[in-house]
Amino acid sequence: MRVYLPTTLTGLAAWHAAGEVPAGTDRVVAPDETEEGEYAALLGAADASTALLAGPGRRVVVVAELADGAPSDGPVPLKRVVAVHADTEDRPVDADPDEDLAWFATQEIEFLISG
Repeated sequence: MRVYLPTTLTGLAAWHAAGEVPAGTDRVVAPDETEEGEYAALLGAADASTALLAGPGRRVVVVAELADGAPSDGPVPLKRVVAVHADTEDRPVDADPDEDLAWFATQEIEFLISG
């Protein structure tokens, strides 16, 4: 099962330091495994990430693959993360909510956090 975890750069840094996404973190699950279903989940998580920003900032969506039967609200080890989508620069508060996020490999998380 693929889950989309909305956060911010600050949240991503905290998750990275902890080695996991904490239990109870909001997540969006694709309605199906089609490309359209997964894109819809990504957009939903991006909207949720926007709501986490207190002002200008970057939306971040962490994508993880969970084993079938894994608790839907349990912690997610970072080894389950398959990609990160994020804005490439801080967005103004009135930015277009439909703007696409850039894709980052898991090896790029430290680079993304450090700016």
